Amino acid sequence: MDNYKKILRYAKPYRSYGYLNIFFNILYALFSALSFAALIPMLDVLFKPEKKVLKEPVYTDMGHLKDYLQETINYKVTAYSGDDDMKGLILVIGLVLFLFLFKNLFNYLAMYFITFLRNGVLKDIRNKMYQKITELPISFYSEKRKGDVIARITSDVLEIQHSFLSVLELIVREPLTIIFTIFIMFGISTNLTLFVFIFIPIAGYIISLIGKSLKKKSDDVQREQGEFLSITEETLSGLKVIKAFNAESRFNKMFNNSTERFFKFSNILLNKQNLASPTGEFLGILVIGVLLWFGGKMVLVDKTLDASSFIAYMGLAYNILTPAKAISKASYGVKKGDAAAERILEILETENPITEITNPIEKNTFDTGIALQNISFKYDDEYVLKNFNLNVPKGSTVALVGQSGSGKSTIANLVTRFYDVNEGSISIDGVNIKEYSKGSLRGLLGLVTQDSILFNETVRNNISLGKENATDEEIIEAAKIANAHDFIMELPKGYDTNIGDSGNKLSGGQKQRLSIARAVLKNPPIMILDEATSALDTESERLVQDALEKMMRNRTSIVIAHRLSTIQSADNIVVLQKGEIVEQGSHTKLLAMNGTYKKLVTMQSLG
Repeated sequence: MDNYKKILRYAKPYRSYGYLNIFFNILYALFSALSFAALIPMLDVLFKPEKKVLKEPVYTDMGHLKDYLQETINYKVTAYSGDDDMKGLILVIGLVLFLFLFKNLFNYLAMYFITFLRNGVLKDIRNKMYQKITELPISFYSEKRKGDVIARITSDVLEIQHSFLSVLELIVREPLTIIFTIFIMFGISTNLTLFVFIFIPIAGYIISLIGKSLKKKSDDVQREQGEFLSITEETLSGLKVIKAFNAESRFNKMFNNSTERFFKFSNILLNKQNLASPTGEFLGILVIGVLLWFGGKMVLVDKTLDASSFIAYMGLAYNILTPAKAISKASYGVKKGDAAAERILEILETENPITEITNPIEKNTFDTGIALQNISFKYDDEYVLKNFNLNVPKGSTVALVGQSGSGKSTIANLVTRFYDVNEGSISIDGVNIKEYSKGSLRGLLGLVTQDSILFNETVRNNISLGKENATDEEIIEAAKIANAHDFIMELPKGYDTNIGDSGNKLSGGQKQRLSIARAVLKNPPIMILDEATSALDTESERLVQDALEKMMRNRTSIVIAHRLSTIQSADNIVVLQKGEIVEQGSHTKLLAMNGTYKKLVTMQSLG
């Protein structure tokens, strides 16, 4: 129930709809019980003309309330019909129809208002999950599969609607229907109602036995759904590689194995759910059968109950069955929804290790430089950087070079606070970056990565990602600096051309130049270039390199370089090996040292 309470917190903004739902459910439950009780005078009119009441009854006390109400209705019917029994019958039928009409009207209104609450909670949970997904650090997604996260925000949230939130419809209506109905049943016959109560707990216990294992089975189903969504997402992302290596059959086998497990888990789960309805109905009919025997004995043998009251009583007893079945079905839903809620809350309640201090500094300018002081960092067990020190003065270009795995990209991840250092500190203008708000820190930084991350949007929207209110002139100017304007104008709709998923309608060089245009438009004082030209052909590299040089003018830049020819003009070249600085200085100075840097240059020249 803890998960249920946590999910219900999202219903607070919609509580007015909840109150209206409760109000109309109370009326529905009342009219539901009264509609069957109204059958008694109709049956009396039809089968017991001797029960006509010619004198208006007088109320005495609560103990005789049932008799008073029944006699009052009979008196009204008698007064209206006179000697014409058909008129009395039409009046009573009209009363029954009136009660059933309003019962169904109140049912509709109750469902109408709860719809806004259910869908509102669904919307807010999805929004909160998406916000959390974007807030959580990059490290979170190195452990979670993307397909599993997608499954949680789609199917798991829908499961909440079908299970937990459907209970909101029943939580007032069905119990109240049962309470009002039982109240009237007590009024008709106390002995018969007490007899019914013996069987209800037995039936409830049998039904609860079925539902106990539902949560685990539901958890298996949802986890497997996340698995095959992950396979689908990876297949779409790597389709070129799959086809190139003729690996379709391997991925088909993986997917088929996952859907086979999903098939088995779903069959077990649904068959347990399907058992609920027939079991509940049979137990209900069993109670009705026992009632017919015991109540029939009261009517025919003991003469302690009249026939019309007994027929109405049977209608009321059957009126309990529907809400009782709905409650038992809802209890299965809660168990099933509990597994989905657990998976949703796991993301919503995940603590973000990249935290902000209370009242962080809003940093809008860059004045002196960046300092990395004695920093050590590890992703898992082994340190990637050890006691690393580096100063990047304002206006300078610092290049980081070294073999793969030497820690170059890690420095970019730490300066942007995608990760936090384990030891030491990173400061901008003498202040630890942890004291700045994350938004203002990243506002100072522009990032161009090796993989051009573009979105299924127009060219214009991709360039203006970091500056939503940018004018057309600003966007075009940024594209010109990035050497992108000419090829953009050749696209079918120019700046309004949709570039497809991940920009797959463009070449590698075109994608990279759009990424640079995006960084230029943001116009940050600090640029971080993470191997921005390593994946390009010579012609594209020349255009991109030219664009980078234009962009880096009058800016502080940290360049992570794979091709050493692109960073020869850097103010300081830092050579890394296994997370430590082995050499640093200008291109000329490092060549003169005849050390690691010269070996790297020689190897690339020979290559």
